Amino acid sequence: MLDLSSKATGIAPSQTLAIDTRAKALKEEGKDVVGFGVGEPDFDTPQYIREAGKRAIDEGKTRYTPVPGTLTLRKKIAEKFLKENGLSYKPSEILVSSGAKQSIFTALAAIVNDGDEVLIPSPYWVSYPEMVRMVGGVPVFVPTRQEDDFRVTAEAVRALATERTKALILNSPSNPNGCVLPGGTLRELAQVAVEKRFYVISDEIYEKLVYDGEKHVSIASFGDEIKAQTVVINGASKAYAMTGWRIGYAAGPANVIKAMSAYQSHAASNACSISQYATEAALSGGEEELSKMVAAFDARRKLIHKLVNDAPRLSAFLPKGAFYIMVDLRGVLGKRHRGVAVESAEAFAELLLDEEFVAVVPGEAFGAPGFIRLSYATSEERIREGIRRMAAFVGKMES
Repeated sequence: MLDLSSKATGIAPSQTLAIDTRAKALKEEGKDVVGFGVGEPDFDTPQYIREAGKRAIDEGKTRYTPVPGTLTLRKKIAEKFLKENGLSYKPSEILVSSGAKQSIFTALAAIVNDGDEVLIPSPYWVSYPEMVRMVGGVPVFVPTRQEDDFRVTAEAVRALATERTKALILNSPSNPNGCVLPGGTLRELAQVAVEKRFYVISDEIYEKLVYDGEKHVSIASFGDEIKAQTVVINGASKAYAMTGWRIGYAAGPANVIKAMSAYQSHAASNACSISQYATEAALSGGEEELSKMVAAFDARRKLIHKLVNDAPRLSAFLPKGAFYIMVDLRGVLGKRHRGVAVESAEAFAELLLDEEFVAVVPGEAFGAPGFIRLSYATSEERIREGIRRMAAFVGKMES
């Protein structure tokens, strides 16, 4: 058998997708699985967006588009940035891709050389370190504390920045912990990036999912200098329940976007034409639909937080954004299950899925050993049932 590339064999598969695959296999076997694993809204794509996609098909809009996306969609995205984020971009400074994940990877491919360091606050989305490695970079993890709601600080970033630092990846609101970085923190981070001369890749895919009066602020809005060093990532998947439509987009300096577009032209060409026209409709209205979805997530957020903290030996902080909650297992680890000590979140998650048919993602995948991540993008009924099973499982563990 011929060898595979060292880059390919050095990449770990996505643990969230692996758990989702295992959960789906159990469902196909007839098991009643409660899924807290994959981060996907359980709502249908709003009707007005679906109708726009159907019209695009009926009107024959099924051919290649320009690599960076249709001009009408890029203009609509520019309008969104100006109206909602106070950021002025030309269509030539915007690239539409097949999902925000592709946008992030392409941004890294455009700016990172072999050996360059990329700062990643921890806990982090599982794909960030792997994407950095895939382009030849070196992930450097910036620690945060649960007591600070996992919010990264400028001091922590400054302490780890070196002459090899090429970029900082920010994700606010955050996957996996739901933290929202305040404007003051973002301003300080912008000052460090400008002073130390590194890019910021700002993943803002969850920007519309914020609660308790929190406000999403883009780091690129703190002046021309930081804007010239920032690639802002967003997309349609989370806010408009369009995960399967696969539309993400990036906005940034013209030279970076041009390089990203050239890379994408060879790697994937353009994003799906039908999805682009549907996204144009999504960005043109639907605030009522969005408000209903956010209200439902807010109610679920409060419910799952209460149920987790009422369960024995479990605890969690109340997240301020996205639809994830990090559950602290440190009161459970080391306890025994059928005579065997459960020493890791990974072991806990495997047992929970095998015995109680509850799917969660272990914190090791996010650089957070001792925690599990739960997505509350599911019904209140399933949340109650899942946490009931989890509490029962924990209650049976022995000291």
